[in-house]
Formats: sequence, structure tokens, C-alpha cells
Amino acid sequence: MRSRREFSPQTLSVLAALYEQPSRWQHGYALASTTGLKSGTLYPILIRLADRGLVEACWQEEPQPGRPRRHLYRLTADGLASATGALAASARTQPSGRPATAKGAREPSGRGVAAPAVP
Repeated sequence: MRSRREFSPQTLSVLAALYEQPSRWQHGYALASTTGLKSGTLYPILIRLADRGLVEACWQEEPQPGRPRRHLYRLTADGLASATGALAASARTQPSGRPATAKGAREPSGRGVAAPAVP
């Protein structure tokens, strides 16, 4: 049985997408596009991560005219630490030596997975 601290591949994908720019607020649609996850999978993951204090969420303050406000998400300091550890562990266990990251995701610019700068 999986321990409480391990993350599913889908959750790792969300963490990888948020880890790419940890201090930047991202909306769910952008995360869905990056990860390839459907909303029925993505939003429950974001809610669980927020409940665990790994992700913070807020409402968009100034939506585009004619569009509803969106929820925005970003990693907390604890989330950044958890993502760093989980992505590094995933990289060690993947046969290719690459972490199970979001579709098209890259490591944050100028930082390795093992020791990111704290925003």
C-alpha cells in the first residue's frame, strides 16, 4: 500500500507544472493544458494539495471583461519543498532517469531539481 507521503503520477504532474514557476499564480485551465489532465482529475488534486497546505489558491482579482473570475494556484513554501523531494525521488525511480513531469514541463530556469532557490 502507498504511504501517505507518496504522490500519484497525476499529482506529480501537477506538482511539476507548478514547480516550473513556483511563485507564479496559474489558473486551472493552464495547468490542465500543461499536464494533459481532465478537470475531473485536476481540480480534486488541487483541492487535496490545498487542504494539505502544499498549494495556495485565490480568486483572480481582475478578470478579463466578459469572463468570470478564475481560481489561481501556486505552491506554498511547504509545497515547494514537497515537490522538490517528490520530483527528485521520481527521477531516481524512473527508468529513463527523468522525473514523471507534466507534458512539456521543464525544470525551473537556472535551478536543478535537487536544490531549487526558494522564491
